[in-house]
Amino acid sequence: VDGRDVTLDVHDVLDRFTAFAEAVRDGKWLGHSGRRIRSVVNIGIGGSDLGPRMVAHALRATAPRALDVGFVANVDPSDFAEATRDLDPAETLFIVCSKTFTTLETLANARAARRWCVSALGSDAAVARHFVAVSTNAGAVAEFGIAPENMFGFWDWVGGR
Repeated sequence: VDGRDVTLDVHDVLDRFTAFAEAVRDGKWLGHSGRRIRSVVNIGIGGSDLGPRMVAHALRATAPRALDVGFVANVDPSDFAEATRDLDPAETLFIVCSKTFTTLETLANARAARRWCVSALGSDAAVARHFVAVSTNAGAVAEFGIAPENMFGFWDWVGGR
């Protein structure tokens, strides 16, 4: 990209994300209360929803069923309510997927998820174990309360999510 070999950078992010996904699936990544994550909800719109949704759909026949996977894309509060209706906040991980981390609909849903999680678990510290981000905007991700090590970054030249 622009005369620079980005292969190592890309593989670095892929390796981090793969290790994180394995830790969640294997029960090594625990929620704030020490319980295993059993549900993952992707929050995003456009490419930040459709890409992950299509991958989950394509792999569902061959993927292990250790986790329930859900999606929230609509700013209508009923979408979030339906996606989380049968979930336990202590066992739920949210992936906030937004290139800029400024998309109004995504942030509205992420804030609803944060309130739901913090209210149930009784501490803002729960965000560190129940939220990760896929974004290019480290500052906005940190301001939301997601730890830098829980952000999976990418570059402006990457289209979609």
